[in-house]
Amino acid sequence: MLRTMILPFDSALPDIVWPAAVSGRGMATLSLLFQLERTQWWPADRLREGQQAQLERLLDHARRHVPFYRHRLGTLAHADGEAFWQAWRDLPLLTRQDVQQAGDGLISRSLPDGHGELTEVYTSGSTGKPIHAVRSDLWLLMWSAVTVREHLWHGRDLSGKLAAIRESTIGKALHPDGERLDNWGFSTADIFRTGPSVSLNIATPVDDQLEWLSREEPDYLLSHPTMLDRLVRRSVETGLRPHKLKQVLTIAEIVAPGLREVCRAEWGVPVVDTYSTRETGYLALQCPETDHYHLQSETVLVEILDPAGRPCEPGAIGRVIVTPLHNLAMPLLRYDIGDHAEAGGPCPCGRALPVFRRLLGRRQNMLRTAAGEHWPLLSSDDIGKLLALAPIRQYQFAQTHLDRIEVRLQTERQLTDGEVLGVVGWARAKFGREFRVDVAFPAELSRTQSGKFEDFVCLL
Repeated sequence: MLRTMILPFDSALPDIVWPAAVSGRGMATLSLLFQLERTQWWPADRLREGQQAQLERLLDHARRHVPFYRHRLGTLAHADGEAFWQAWRDLPLLTRQDVQQAGDGLISRSLPDGHGELTEVYTSGSTGKPIHAVRSDLWLLMWSAVTVREHLWHGRDLSGKLAAIRESTIGKALHPDGERLDNWGFSTADIFRTGPSVSLNIATPVDDQLEWLSREEPDYLLSHPTMLDRLVRRSVETGLRPHKLKQVLTIAEIVAPGLREVCRAEWGVPVVDTYSTRETGYLALQCPETDHYHLQSETVLVEILDPAGRPCEPGAIGRVIVTPLHNLAMPLLRYDIGDHAEAGGPCPCGRALPVFRRLLGRRQNMLRTAAGEHWPLLSSDDIGKLLALAPIRQYQFAQTHLDRIEVRLQTERQLTDGEVLGVVGWARAKFGREFRVDVAFPAELSRTQSGKFEDFVCLL
């Protein structure tokens, strides 16, 4: 009788259990991880040389195969040494409006061999200007490698249970059962034999979320910082809480001051944050030894710029400008994502990956109903369906009364009555049938006092 061995690596061949024969995609991810383990310790000048080498290939491809860049790059594609970086700093920033107006002009007409198939994603971030992005299989492989790097950095027990409260699609992962997988997702499961993962819709009332967590008893919880704050504070009031947690993983927003301390004091676990966007991928991971963040220099060039366009010194706050290094399908060169961050100095952990201390300005409002507060997060699927209804350039949703939502739109032309009715129907399906939906077409969409745009605002 054959004996089954419990091993961390998952073999793709049932007759080969040790050493494990990892799947082809898993082996590709492992080869990247092998390199990332070494490059994180490289000195800054060597990291910059690696980025320049990849940027030169990205720029050459963009100039030859992406219509938007055909006349935008000037002499940059042929510059070298310090002249390259000077020409790079002179390259105009790419705005979300640029991406919108360029449309398919930003999509490569040809991809080199090995980059695989393309997938689409829609994102609004905190700007309300929807972006349609295209990503290659090769880009997703890089995403997988950084996903696993993050797990390894923070020493997670991959045999444990991972719970996620982040799903925002209507009708998915509903209470009381949520949804279940027998692994942590393809990035990790390509390599390791993991424990199960469970998922719950983020619109679930907080008391039901706590009940679900206490019943599932996960080892790790993934959610948004504002949701974690509500969960921990409600847990203190009710006494209901998960007891096996080792870490809480946060995404998509800033971690508000004091949240880490509250979570550790009440639940006894640390908060580990990640900074990413749908269209650009991972930008920074929290350091394993501190609360600040390491930029992922091997997969993305991130610049933190002051108002004059110069790199920020440690302690200064500036705009976050992003260039994914490997998505030749839709190059985004010096892309202004609308966030701000505080630059940091060298990290005591010894990694030379650049540091930023904190991220600013990605907090979102909550939707209020008679039953309590709910999360108004827009999924990629939600955005795609909205954009299919009408030629919308920018949108904002404002809760003006307990039972009323105002949809504020800027469009390419005047909408037909049928298009307006379609938008109303979409909004009622998204936010709830109990809401009256009004559609407005203001000349400008409102911003906060600090100048930050929010795609959902609650005015109650």
